[in-house]
Amino acid sequence: MSKPDNLETTVLRLEDFNQTELINLLKRYKLEVQIVLSGQAIPGSFWGDAEAGLIGRQLFLRQDTPIHSALHETCHFVCMDDARRKQLNTNAGNSQAEENAVCYLQILLADDLPSLGRQRILSDMDAWGYSFRLGSARDWFEQDAQEPYDWLLAHNLIDQGKQPTYQLRL
Repeated sequence: MSKPDNLETTVLRLEDFNQTELINLLKRYKLEVQIVLSGQAIPGSFWGDAEAGLIGRQLFLRQDTPIHSALHETCHFVCMDDARRKQLNTNAGNSQAEENAVCYLQILLADDLPSLGRQRILSDMDAWGYSFRLGSARDWFEQDAQEPYDWLLAHNLIDQGKQPTYQLRL
């Protein structure tokens, strides 16, 4: 994930989102949300700025954090193995296959958030500067994401119907 120099301001942010939906989704993964005050640095944020941060089982967000960032970091937490999860502090450290699975899962999870949905997260991912070889996040997800689907299925993180299992990778 790379952020463009002229940051798109139209992405959905925590302050404009039904936060209860997000908190309830994250509880299914036993991930706790910690809200950081405006103007303060976000602990555990790999990218800095408004990007979500991860330390252990805590997801750190500010009101200006993009929802796609919150889901992306959540999916890192879900997709990493238990040994990495136990040592998690800022850097999720993963393979390209796992990174692709993270992106795929965040799109699936968006469907479980009525205030977000798949179309909006795909649009926000494009606006933020996610990079896929077919260009748009939608084209990648619909035409070029068999490997991430297979990876998530092999780790029991989704079922064959592309539904999240709400389990963590072992």
